[in-house]
Amino acid sequence: MQTVRHRVSPLGTLYDSAGLSKGVRRSLDLMLLANLFGSLFGIICGTGTASMVGLANELHAGDLAFGLINGIPQAAMLLQVPFAMLVSRTHRRKRYILTYGLFSRAAWLLFGLIPVLLPDRPAGLPLWTMISLLAVSSCFSAAINVCWFPWFSDLAPANIRGRWFSVRDAIIAGASLVFGIVVARLLDTLPVGSRYIVVFLIGGFLGMCDMICFGFCEERYATEPVRMRLTAALDALKNRPFRRLIAMWTAWSFATQMCEPYLSRYSINVMGLTFTQMTVCGTAAASVVTMLAIRRWGRAMDRFGGRSVMYVAAAGAAMSNLFYLFSAPGAVLPVILRNALGAAFWCGSNLAANNMQLYASPDDERPIYIAMFSCITALVGTALGSLTGGVLLETWDAAGLFTGGFDRYKALITLSTLLRLCVVVMLVPKLQNDREGTPVQLAKDAFTRCAKAIRSLGR
Repeated sequence: MQTVRHRVSPLGTLYDSAGLSKGVRRSLDLMLLANLFGSLFGIICGTGTASMVGLANELHAGDLAFGLINGIPQAAMLLQVPFAMLVSRTHRRKRYILTYGLFSRAAWLLFGLIPVLLPDRPAGLPLWTMISLLAVSSCFSAAINVCWFPWFSDLAPANIRGRWFSVRDAIIAGASLVFGIVVARLLDTLPVGSRYIVVFLIGGFLGMCDMICFGFCEERYATEPVRMRLTAALDALKNRPFRRLIAMWTAWSFATQMCEPYLSRYSINVMGLTFTQMTVCGTAAASVVTMLAIRRWGRAMDRFGGRSVMYVAAAGAAMSNLFYLFSAPGAVLPVILRNALGAAFWCGSNLAANNMQLYASPDDERPIYIAMFSCITALVGTALGSLTGGVLLETWDAAGLFTGGFDRYKALITLSTLLRLCVVVMLVPKLQNDREGTPVQLAKDAFTRCAKAIRSLGR
C-alpha cells in the first residue's frame, strides 16, 4: 500500500509544535499576509525609498526638508501613548485598525497627484502640501502598531515568536526582491508626469490591503479591559530591563538615522545611479541575503537569546555603511556590498529588538509598553537622528566643509558608524537575555556552521 505524504510548511510545523487551534493558525497566517502587504507598501511609501527620494527631488526638497520628511512619521509616534490607553480600555483593536489605520494608508493615494495638481506658486506649496499630508497620515497610523503587535503576542506563544518572525521576514524579503525591481522600472520608464501617480496609487492600495487583512483575524485578549492612567506610561520606565532596552534602541536609532535616510538620496543624486540600479543594488541585494540569513537568526535567538543576537548582529550592521566611503559616480559595488553584507546583520538586530520588546513587557500592560518603546525610540532616536543628519549636511555645505573625495555625506557616514559601535560596546551588554547563551557561544556556533558548509562545498 502506497503511503501518502503530506507536505508540511515551516509555519504548519511551528503551529503543530505549539498546539495552536485552527482559528489562531488562520489569524497568524492573515497577520503574515498583512505584514507582507505592509512591507510592499513601505517599499514605495516608506521614508528614504526611491519613490520618496524621487518625489522629494521633484518638489525641490533640500537636505533639511528631506530630514523633516523622514522625521515626521517618527514624531507622530507620540500619539501611540493615548492610542494604547484607548486600546487597553476598549479592547477594539480591529475597529481601530479598520478606521484609523485604513484612513492613514488611503491618504497615500493622493501623494502622486501633488506635483501634477498643485502650482509652483507660491514657492514651496507642493512640498509643504506633501509634508502636511504626510503628517496627517502619520498621526492616524500611530494606532496601527499598538494594535497589531499586542494582538500578535496574544495569539502567538512566546516560544515560537522568534521563528515566526524569521519565517515572515524571509517571505517578505523574497516578495520585496521582485516588487522592488518592478517599482524601480516603473520609476525609470514611465513619463515624469505620471510615474508618481501610478506608483503611489499602487502603494496606497497595498497599504489598505494590509489593514483589511486584520478584519478577518480572530480578536483575542490575554487580559481584561483596563482603564490606564497617563502615569501608567511612565511606570513602564520603572521596569529596568525594559528601560535599558529603550535606552539602547533609542541610541542605536539615533546613530543609524543620522545617515540612513540620506544614503538613497546620495546614491541617486551624487553617485548618479538610476532607480533600477539603486533597487537592484539595494532592495534586491538585501532581500536575497535576508532570505538566507533571517531563519538562522530566528533559531539563534531561540537558542542563545535576544541579547546575544543583538550584540553580534548590531556589531556587524554598524560597520556596513563604511562601504560607502569607497563610492564614486557610477560605482555600484559599494552599494551592493553595503546592502548585502549589511542585511545579513541588520535583519538579526531588528528581529532581536522585536522579540525583546515582547519578552520585557508584561502581558497585562503590553500595549502601553509597546507604545512607550515606539514613542521614545521614534522621536528621540529616529526623528531627532534624521533631523540632526539634515542639519549637519546643510551646515557643512554652507561652511564649505568636507569637499572633494571625502565629502559631507562620507563624513556623516563615518560619524554614524562610530556612534553605533559605541552603542554596541556600552549599551548592549546591559540588556537582559532570555536564554543562557552568550554572544561568544553564538559566534562560535556560527563559525562552526560556516566551516562545515564550506567543507561540504569542497567535496
